[in-house]
Amino acid sequence: MADTDKKKWIGFDLGGTKMLAVVYDQDLKPLGRRRRRTKGNSGADSVIERIIGAIERALEETDTKAEELAGIGIGCPGPVDPNTGLVHVCVNLGWENVNIGKILHKQFGCPVHVLNDVDAGVYGEYVDGAAKKSRCTVGIFPGTGIGGGCVYEDTILHGADISCMEIGHTRISSGSRTSGYDLSGTLEAEASRLAIAAEAAKAAYRGMAPHLYKETGMDLSEIRSGALADSVKHGDTEVKELIEEASRTIGLAVVNIVHLLAPDTIVMGGGLVEAMPDLIIGTVTRTAKKSVLAPYKDRFRVVQAELGDDAAVLGAAAWAKKRTPVAPAASPSATLSVPPTPPPAT
Repeated sequence: MADTDKKKWIGFDLGGTKMLAVVYDQDLKPLGRRRRRTKGNSGADSVIERIIGAIERALEETDTKAEELAGIGIGCPGPVDPNTGLVHVCVNLGWENVNIGKILHKQFGCPVHVLNDVDAGVYGEYVDGAAKKSRCTVGIFPGTGIGGGCVYEDTILHGADISCMEIGHTRISSGSRTSGYDLSGTLEAEASRLAIAAEAAKAAYRGMAPHLYKETGMDLSEIRSGALADSVKHGDTEVKELIEEASRTIGLAVVNIVHLLAPDTIVMGGGLVEAMPDLIIGTVTRTAKKSVLAPYKDRFRVVQAELGDDAAVLGAAAWAKKRTPVAPAASPSATLSVPPTPPPAT
């Protein structure tokens, strides 16, 4: 098959508790999809088998042969090396130094591009979502942690051989809370959905959130985004104040980002934002607009992500398409079709 006949792409999202594979045509229109559960920390081999299985099923359901694939883009949680396809570490999946790029290239015989899952989601919103036509966009996604990503002039911002924009691990306060490692007062420790839920559980115990207590008790695993939104809706003012406080903290993080990068669009997504967009985005916006230097006040907007689960798969596929040369065809021995890093300037 000629290289010009390879007009289909796979976008894959490994974030969260579920994995999603989508087959796209040359214009990045979805042809079909396959969703599977990751089954958490079940070991690298088990998760890799499920990834391969999901891609194979997506190909079968769209009558696509592996030989028709022009490339695969996959978004993975944790720091990744976008040049080699190596996932440095992903605690939730039990991965450490897993080269998913090489594995998928060997299995499917096409170029594979690996990127951080939040980077993939932000790129998807940039390509065809809430940040379309932005010069610079930054994504902030509060959940169990807080993920971040940046697209600057159609390029995902990352280091020489590692993803970056770990917004959740930036220090934002002098507080003593931590989020799993030694640094305290990080954005994730102060303002993630998990941090809010922990404080909401305390409020329920103290009788200050009666509706939440009635519906979930003090079980942290049950106090998820929907439960928090329902608690606010039914008059638990203490929970509302906790969410507003976390949103103000995120707003201060936005101030830092605006002063550093001057993005024109800040995209916020994830289950917590989807459950309470007006409360969270409104509070973040007011805090940021009030606190930035005057020349920056009217140069950015904070918006809700539009694409939901499709953001990361679209972003991964679009990034693979952008980074895969059309001609000449990739060498059969090549692992990834990423241009070599240029030599340092002298």
